[in-house]
Amino acid sequence: MVDVATRTKVQQAALAVAAVFALVGVLGFIPGVTTGYDRMTFAGHESGAMLLGVFMVSILHNIVHLLFGVAGFLMARTAAGARAYLIGGGAIYLVLWLYGLVIDKTSDANFVPLNTADDWLHFVLGVGMIGLGVALGKRAAVR
Repeated sequence: MVDVATRTKVQQAALAVAAVFALVGVLGFIPGVTTGYDRMTFAGHESGAMLLGVFMVSILHNIVHLLFGVAGFLMARTAAGARAYLIGGGAIYLVLWLYGLVIDKTSDANFVPLNTADDWLHFVLGVGMIGLGVALGKRAAVR
């Protein structure tokens, strides 16, 4: 078990990001927080569920958020793992942003599902996670 006082800033950031992903994954399964809950599908653009009434979600989308949270909790055990989680996860989210920009939102390619709000959130997450991993990871490497 890692002592909280000995965690690096990059580990703390990775844990915070992981906690947000896990929370979002859970909230996606809560009616009321997720509007159109009764129209949620496992996957696909037909899912009528919207987290906070803004972001399209499906069972698959919620599971992905939960898995990203679990990965962050596991990888944050070391500074190198935390840095890899933030930078690698950020890169994945930038790829998802680009994917969301180029696909036809009404096609089967939108299997996650994504809407414009998801796309831009993915951009912010990608840039933010990479920024945290680079900035805070350098400090941890200097130690």
